[in-house]
Amino acid sequence: MSGGSVKDWNNLHYALAVARTGTLSGAALELEVSHSTVLRRIDALERALKTRLFIRHPRGYVPTEAGQMLMRAAENMQDQLDLLVGKMQGVDEALHGTLIITTVNTLIPQLMPIMRSFQAENPQVRLQLVADRRHLRLEHGEAHIGIRPGAKPTEPDYVVQPGISLQNTLYASDAYIRECGPLQSRDALSGHRFIAPVEVYDFIPSLAWIARQVPDEQIVFRCNEFFGFEDAARSGVGIAALHSWCAETRPGLQRMLEPPPEWRTNLWLVTHRDMHRTRKVQLFLEWLKRELARLPPEIGVKP
Repeated sequence: MSGGSVKDWNNLHYALAVARTGTLSGAALELEVSHSTVLRRIDALERALKTRLFIRHPRGYVPTEAGQMLMRAAENMQDQLDLLVGKMQGVDEALHGTLIITTVNTLIPQLMPIMRSFQAENPQVRLQLVADRRHLRLEHGEAHIGIRPGAKPTEPDYVVQPGISLQNTLYASDAYIRECGPLQSRDALSGHRFIAPVEVYDFIPSLAWIARQVPDEQIVFRCNEFFGFEDAARSGVGIAALHSWCAETRPGLQRMLEPPPEWRTNLWLVTHRDMHRTRKVQLFLEWLKRELARLPPEIGVKP
Protein backbone atom coordinates (compact mmCIF):
# COMPACT_ATOMS: atom_id res chain seq x y z
CA MET A 1 0.00 0.00 0.00
CA SER A 2 2.94 2.32 -0.62
CA GLY A 3 2.57 5.67 -2.29
CA GLY A 4 -0.81 6.58 -0.79
CA SER A 5 -1.92 8.58 2.22
CA VAL A 6 -5.18 8.85 4.11
CA LYS A 7 -6.31 12.46 4.41
CA ASP A 8 -9.80 11.65 5.66
CA TRP A 9 -9.51 9.13 8.50
CA ASN A 10 -13.28 8.88 8.66
CA ASN A 11 -13.11 6.79 5.49
CA LEU A 12 -11.53 4.01 7.57
CA HIS A 13 -14.68 3.97 9.67
CA TYR A 14 -16.74 3.30 6.54
CA ALA A 15 -14.37 0.59 5.33
CA LEU A 16 -14.50 -1.13 8.71
CA ALA A 17 -18.31 -1.14 8.59
CA VAL A 18 -18.25 -2.71 5.10
CA ALA A 19 -15.82 -5.37 6.28
CA ARG A 20 -18.04 -6.16 9.30
CA THR A 21 -21.34 -6.33 7.41
CA GLY A 22 -20.08 -7.61 4.06
CA THR A 23 -22.27 -5.27 2.02
CA LEU A 24 -22.62 -1.57 1.22
CA SER A 25 -26.26 -1.64 2.27
CA GLY A 26 -25.40 -3.26 5.61
CA ALA A 27 -22.73 -0.66 6.29
CA ALA A 28 -25.12 2.14 5.28
CA LEU A 29 -27.72 0.82 7.73
CA GLU A 30 -25.16 0.56 10.54
CA LEU A 31 -23.78 4.06 9.93
CA GLU A 32 -27.19 5.61 9.13
CA VAL A 33 -26.03 7.03 5.80
CA SER A 34 -26.95 6.37 2.19
CA HIS A 35 -25.65 3.48 0.10
CA SER A 36 -23.99 5.96 -2.29
CA THR A 37 -22.16 7.69 0.57
CA VAL A 38 -20.55 4.41 1.64
CA LEU A 39 -19.55 3.62 -1.95
CA ARG A 40 -18.06 7.09 -2.40
CA ARG A 41 -16.06 6.78 0.82
CA ILE A 42 -14.69 3.35 -0.11
CA ASP A 43 -13.71 4.55 -3.60
CA ALA A 44 -11.97 7.59 -2.10
CA LEU A 45 -10.02 5.42 0.35
CA GLU A 46 -8.90 3.02 -2.38
CA ARG A 47 -7.78 5.95 -4.56
CA ALA A 48 -5.84 7.46 -1.67
CA LEU A 49 -4.10 4.17 -0.91
CA LYS A 50 -3.75 3.22 -4.58
CA THR A 51 -4.86 -0.31 -3.89
CA ARG A 52 -7.99 -2.43 -4.01
CA LEU A 53 -9.40 -3.09 -0.52
CA PHE A 54 -12.44 -5.20 -1.44
CA ILE A 55 -13.34 -7.77 -4.04
CA ARG A 56 -16.85 -7.08 -5.32
CA HIS A 57 -19.02 -10.19 -5.47
CA PRO A 58 -22.73 -10.39 -6.35
CA ARG A 59 -23.39 -11.33 -2.70
CA GLY A 60 -21.24 -8.64 -1.13
CA TYR A 61 -17.79 -7.20 -0.45
CA VAL A 62 -14.86 -9.41 0.61
CA PRO A 63 -11.64 -7.74 1.85
CA THR A 64 -8.51 -8.34 -0.21
CA GLU A 65 -5.23 -9.16 1.54
CA ALA A 66 -4.48 -5.43 1.69
CA GLY A 67 -8.00 -4.83 2.96
CA GLN A 68 -7.58 -7.39 5.70
CA MET A 69 -4.34 -5.71 6.82
CA LEU A 70 -6.07 -2.36 6.95
CA MET A 71 -9.10 -3.70 8.81
CA ARG A 72 -6.91 -5.28 11.49
CA ALA A 73 -5.10 -1.98 11.96
CA ALA A 74 -8.39 -0.05 12.05
CA GLU A 75 -9.89 -2.42 14.64
CA ASN A 76 -6.80 -2.04 16.80
CA MET A 77 -7.09 1.75 16.54
CA GLN A 78 -10.75 1.56 17.59
CA ASP A 79 -9.94 -0.68 20.56
CA GLN A 80 -7.18 1.67 21.68
CA LEU A 81 -9.50 4.66 21.39
CA ASP A 82 -12.22 2.88 23.40
CA LEU A 83 -9.67 1.98 26.07
CA LEU A 84 -8.46 5.57 26.24
CA VAL A 85 -12.03 6.84 26.63
CA GLY A 86 -12.65 4.30 29.40
CA LYS A 87 -9.54 5.44 31.27
CA MET A 88 -10.43 9.11 30.84
CA GLN A 89 -13.83 8.47 32.38
CA GLY A 90 -12.06 7.40 35.56
CA VAL A 91 -9.73 10.40 35.75
CA ASP A 92 -12.10 12.81 37.47
CA GLU A 93 -12.07 12.01 41.15
CA ALA A 94 -14.80 14.51 42.03
CA LEU A 95 -17.97 12.90 43.32
CA HIS A 96 -20.24 13.90 40.45
CA GLY A 97 -21.13 12.88 36.93
CA THR A 98 -22.57 9.62 35.64
CA LEU A 99 -21.98 6.15 37.10
CA ILE A 100 -22.90 3.36 34.67
CA ILE A 101 -24.00 0.06 36.21
CA THR A 102 -24.76 -3.09 34.25
CA THR A 103 -26.72 -6.15 35.37
CA VAL A 104 -29.34 -8.62 34.13
CA ASN A 105 -33.04 -7.82 33.70
CA THR A 106 -34.23 -9.99 36.57
CA LEU A 107 -32.30 -8.02 39.19
CA ILE A 108 -33.64 -4.57 38.23
CA PRO A 109 -36.62 -4.52 40.66
CA GLN A 110 -34.44 -5.68 43.54
CA LEU A 111 -31.64 -3.20 42.86
CA MET A 112 -33.92 -0.19 42.49
CA PRO A 113 -34.38 0.49 46.25
CA ILE A 114 -30.60 0.29 46.72
CA MET A 115 -29.98 2.70 43.87
CA ARG A 116 -32.66 5.07 45.10
CA SER A 117 -31.21 5.20 48.61
CA PHE A 118 -27.71 5.77 47.21
CA GLN A 119 -28.88 8.60 45.00
CA ALA A 120 -30.83 10.18 47.84
CA GLU A 121 -27.56 10.46 49.77
CA ASN A 122 -25.47 11.38 46.70
CA PRO A 123 -27.74 13.45 44.45
CA GLN A 124 -24.81 14.82 42.46
CA VAL A 125 -24.11 11.33 41.05
CA ARG A 126 -26.35 10.36 38.13
CA LEU A 127 -26.90 6.62 37.94
CA GLN A 128 -27.32 4.92 34.58
CA LEU A 129 -28.46 1.28 34.53
CA VAL A 130 -27.79 -0.92 31.50
CA ALA A 131 -29.62 -4.25 31.68
CA ASP A 132 -28.13 -6.74 29.25
CA ARG A 133 -27.54 -10.48 29.14
CA ARG A 134 -24.35 -9.64 27.28
CA HIS A 135 -21.36 -8.87 29.48
CA LEU A 136 -20.50 -5.25 28.71
CA ARG A 137 -16.81 -4.52 28.24
CA LEU A 138 -15.72 -2.55 31.28
CA GLU A 139 -12.26 -2.04 29.79
CA HIS A 140 -13.84 -0.03 26.98
CA GLY A 141 -15.89 2.16 29.28
CA GLU A 142 -19.26 0.56 28.42
CA ALA A 143 -19.96 0.41 32.17
CA HIS A 144 -18.17 1.22 35.41
CA ILE A 145 -19.62 -1.52 37.64
CA GLY A 146 -21.01 -4.92 36.71
CA ILE A 147 -23.39 -6.85 38.99
CA ARG A 148 -23.24 -10.36 37.56
CA PRO A 149 -24.91 -13.57 38.74
CA GLY A 150 -23.41 -16.93 37.87
CA ALA A 151 -19.84 -18.07 37.34
CA LYS A 152 -17.04 -15.85 38.60
CA PRO A 153 -15.84 -13.53 35.81
CA THR A 154 -12.32 -14.29 34.63
CA GLU A 155 -11.56 -11.39 32.29
CA PRO A 156 -8.02 -10.02 32.70
CA ASP A 157 -7.63 -6.70 34.51
CA TYR A 158 -11.04 -7.06 36.21
CA VAL A 159 -11.44 -6.66 39.97
CA VAL A 160 -14.03 -9.22 41.07
CA GLN A 161 -15.58 -9.16 44.56
CA PRO A 162 -18.22 -11.49 46.02
CA GLY A 163 -21.57 -9.85 46.65
CA ILE A 164 -23.97 -12.46 48.00
CA SER A 165 -24.98 -16.04 47.27
CA LEU A 166 -28.63 -15.92 46.22
CA GLN A 167 -31.01 -18.68 47.25
CA ASN A 168 -32.98 -20.33 44.43
CA THR A 169 -35.95 -22.65 44.60
CA LEU A 170 -39.32 -23.48 43.04
CA TYR A 171 -42.28 -21.09 43.28
CA ALA A 172 -45.92 -21.08 42.23
CA SER A 173 -48.98 -18.90 42.76
CA ASP A 174 -51.71 -19.48 45.34
CA ALA A 175 -54.13 -20.24 42.52
CA TYR A 176 -51.82 -22.91 41.14
CA ILE A 177 -51.40 -24.55 44.55
CA ARG A 178 -55.18 -24.63 45.05
CA GLU A 179 -55.53 -26.28 41.64
CA CYS A 180 -52.64 -28.75 41.67
CA GLY A 181 -51.64 -29.01 45.31
CA PRO A 182 -48.21 -28.49 46.90
CA LEU A 183 -45.02 -30.07 45.63
CA GLN A 184 -44.02 -32.66 48.22
CA SER A 185 -40.44 -33.12 47.01
CA ARG A 186 -38.24 -32.92 43.93
CA ASP A 187 -39.11 -36.54 43.24
CA ALA A 188 -42.90 -36.05 43.37
CA LEU A 189 -43.48 -34.32 40.04
CA SER A 190 -46.60 -36.13 38.87
CA GLY A 191 -49.61 -33.87 38.33
CA HIS A 192 -47.60 -30.66 38.19
CA ARG A 193 -46.91 -28.15 35.41
CA PHE A 194 -43.55 -26.46 34.96
CA ILE A 195 -42.11 -23.34 33.34
CA ALA A 196 -38.73 -23.55 31.60
CA PRO A 197 -36.40 -21.50 29.38
CA VAL A 198 -36.27 -21.95 25.62
CA GLU A 199 -32.55 -22.73 25.79
CA VAL A 200 -30.78 -25.09 28.16
CA TYR A 201 -28.85 -23.26 30.89
CA ASP A 202 -26.51 -25.89 32.31
CA PHE A 203 -24.65 -23.22 34.32
CA ILE A 204 -27.79 -22.36 36.36
CA PRO A 205 -28.38 -25.39 38.64
CA SER A 206 -32.14 -24.91 39.17
CA LEU A 207 -32.83 -24.58 35.45
CA ALA A 208 -30.47 -27.47 34.66
CA TRP A 209 -32.48 -29.60 37.12
CA ILE A 210 -35.73 -28.79 35.30
CA ALA A 211 -34.13 -29.69 31.96
CA ARG A 212 -32.88 -33.02 33.30
CA GLN A 213 -35.61 -34.14 35.70
CA VAL A 214 -38.95 -32.74 34.51
CA PRO A 215 -40.63 -34.76 31.71
CA ASP A 216 -41.06 -32.67 28.58
CA GLU A 217 -44.83 -33.17 28.56
CA GLN A 218 -45.04 -31.45 31.97
CA ILE A 219 -43.25 -28.33 30.72
CA VAL A 220 -46.26 -26.32 29.56
CA PHE A 221 -44.61 -22.96 28.98
CA ARG A 222 -41.19 -21.77 27.84
CA CYS A 223 -39.79 -18.25 27.74
CA ASN A 224 -36.53 -16.81 26.42
CA GLU A 225 -36.33 -14.12 29.11
CA PHE A 226 -35.84 -14.84 32.81
CA PHE A 227 -38.29 -12.20 34.00
CA GLY A 228 -41.00 -14.04 32.04
CA PHE A 229 -40.69 -17.01 34.41
CA GLU A 230 -41.91 -14.92 37.34
CA ASP A 231 -44.82 -13.42 35.39
CA ALA A 232 -45.91 -16.86 34.19
CA ALA A 233 -45.71 -18.37 37.68
CA ARG A 234 -47.60 -15.44 39.20
CA SER A 235 -50.35 -15.99 36.60
CA GLY A 236 -50.80 -19.64 37.63
CA VAL A 237 -49.23 -21.14 34.50
CA GLY A 238 -47.02 -23.51 36.49
CA ILE A 239 -44.02 -23.91 38.78
CA ALA A 240 -40.92 -21.83 38.05
CA ALA A 241 -37.36 -21.89 39.36
CA LEU A 242 -36.65 -18.36 40.63
CA HIS A 243 -34.06 -16.67 42.76
CA SER A 244 -35.56 -15.89 46.13
CA TRP A 245 -34.61 -12.19 46.03
CA CYS A 246 -37.11 -11.88 43.22
CA ALA A 247 -39.83 -14.17 44.52
CA GLU A 248 -39.74 -13.36 48.25
CA THR A 249 -39.85 -9.58 47.92
CA ARG A 250 -42.90 -9.35 45.67
CA PRO A 251 -46.40 -10.68 46.48
CA GLY A 252 -48.21 -13.46 44.70
CA LEU A 253 -45.82 -16.42 44.87
CA GLN A 254 -45.38 -19.24 47.36
CA ARG A 255 -42.22 -21.25 47.97
CA MET A 256 -42.72 -24.89 46.95
CA LEU A 257 -39.44 -26.25 48.36
CA GLU A 258 -36.78 -25.16 50.80
CA PRO A 259 -33.89 -23.78 48.73
CA PRO A 260 -31.40 -26.56 47.91
CA PRO A 261 -27.86 -25.39 48.80
CA GLU A 262 -26.56 -26.64 45.45
CA TRP A 263 -28.94 -24.26 43.64
CA ARG A 264 -27.39 -21.08 45.03
CA THR A 265 -26.23 -18.43 42.53
CA ASN A 266 -23.26 -16.25 43.37
CA LEU A 267 -23.57 -12.55 42.69
CA TRP A 268 -20.30 -10.85 41.69
CA LEU A 269 -19.38 -7.15 41.80
CA VAL A 270 -17.06 -6.39 38.92
CA THR A 271 -14.98 -3.34 38.03
CA HIS A 272 -11.99 -2.66 35.81
CA ARG A 273 -8.73 -2.06 37.63
CA ASP A 274 -8.26 1.34 35.94
CA MET A 275 -11.49 2.65 37.47
CA HIS A 276 -11.79 0.49 40.57
CA ARG A 277 -10.24 3.08 42.94
CA THR A 278 -12.17 6.09 41.66
CA ARG A 279 -14.15 7.77 44.40
CA LYS A 280 -17.68 7.29 43.09
CA VAL A 281 -17.07 3.64 42.12
CA GLN A 282 -15.74 2.87 45.60
CA LEU A 283 -18.60 4.73 47.26
CA PHE A 284 -21.26 2.81 45.34
CA LEU A 285 -19.53 -0.55 45.86
CA GLU A 286 -19.40 -0.02 49.62
CA TRP A 287 -23.04 1.06 49.64
CA LEU A 288 -24.08 -1.99 47.60
CA LYS A 289 -22.12 -4.46 49.74
CA ARG A 290 -23.64 -3.01 52.91
CA GLU A 291 -27.17 -3.32 51.53
CA LEU A 292 -26.60 -6.86 50.28
CA ALA A 293 -25.30 -7.88 53.71
CA ARG A 294 -28.63 -6.79 55.21
CA LEU A 295 -30.69 -9.23 53.13
CA PRO A 296 -32.39 -11.95 55.22
CA PRO A 297 -31.07 -15.53 54.99
CA GLU A 298 -34.12 -16.75 53.06
CA ILE A 299 -32.95 -14.52 50.21
CA GLY A 300 -29.17 -14.86 50.30
CA VAL A 301 -26.19 -15.95 52.33
CA LYS A 302 -22.60 -14.82 52.43
CA PRO A 303 -20.66 -16.64 49.67
